Amino acid sequence: MHDPSLFTGQSDDGTFVPFTDILFNALLGFSVMLFIAFALIRPDAKAGNVDVKAEFIITVTWPDNDANDIDTYVEDPLGNIVWYHAPQKGFMSLDRDDRGNYLDTLTINGQTVADPLNQETVSIRRNIPGEYVVNIYRFTDPSPGPVPVKVKVEKINPKVSVVYYDTIVLNLKGDERTAVRFNIDADGNVTSTNQRQISLVHEVRK
Repeated sequence: MHDPSLFTGQSDDGTFVPFTDILFNALLGFSVMLFIAFALIRPDAKAGNVDVKAEFIITVTWPDNDANDIDTYVEDPLGNIVWYHAPQKGFMSLDRDDRGNYLDTLTINGQTVADPLNQETVSIRRNIPGEYVVNIYRFTDPSPGPVPVKVKVEKINPKVSVVYYDTIVLNLKGDERTAVRFNIDADGNVTSTNQRQISLVHEVRK
């Protein structure tokens, strides 16, 4: 014999079971949780867009584990020059000064290991119209022979674009080269580039 409560919503003890209300509340709760889950999902980053507190980034690298100390000098349109003795000038900063393999170690899990990366970075935090000059200088010569140095200038905002990228060879201790000179307008747009040579080392050591 069939149980009539299966069709009428009436339980054996005489209590009415609002099945449709229970089902509706369950679906509503599931929908709310699904909405919250989607709201918490981080949207995909737009290609080429980054949130960096800089307008330009200058990166100078040379071969891993190379013992030579390559220095970066950058001059802004106001005549400020950042280098290892003046890492903060105007709206520029030398964020990383690398001295080759000198004191180039890291401590990982209590153990000291060598850091093979040779890299210096300079950030420009505000667009000042005029010409910027990027120089590289071979300060020490513990391992003789030519050193290939890669120089990259990137415009960061509103999206990443490469202003300059090239490899320059420094042959001897004391070699200095102007990698690039670039002009920008008030909006940070690069209007021209050139490689006219100038000594920034001479400028800071007058």
